[in-house]
Amino acid sequence: MLEEFRKFALRGNAVDLAIGVIIGAAFGKIVDSIVGDLFMPIVGAVTGGLDFSNYFVPLSSQVTAASLAEAKKQGAVLAWGQFLTIVINFVVIAGVLFLVVKGINRLKLLEDLKLISGPKEPELPADVKLLAEIRDILKSKPDGAREPRAP
Repeated sequence: MLEEFRKFALRGNAVDLAIGVIIGAAFGKIVDSIVGDLFMPIVGAVTGGLDFSNYFVPLSSQVTAASLAEAKKQGAVLAWGQFLTIVINFVVIAGVLFLVVKGINRLKLLEDLKLISGPKEPELPADVKLLAEIRDILKSKPDGAREPRAP
């Protein structure tokens, strides 16, 4: 049973999936940083220092806090600002993935067209191939074995 598990774990699909999950998690952290550290501050600067993450609607009269974290401790809140931030995060992720997939598809297309692999040798014309075959046949025969020419 241990041998069977080792074969399963080391099979290409399982290893590829594990690598994909690890790279996906690392890519997720990069995208979170792009959204949180680059994109949202620009949105905040354009909108006059607007920070969506602290916008909420209290669903209870007991909620009096000004920050979302404190409001959640006091009672039920509708955290629409956090939702909006997550939606923006999704749009950025989808856009980045679209560009990555588009780039990969373009590279595959170029590879299919053999533009990446370098110039291809031109095909020899049929008469040149025939002459090369005749030359090779004549080279392979000993000098005295050549057939006489017809007059």
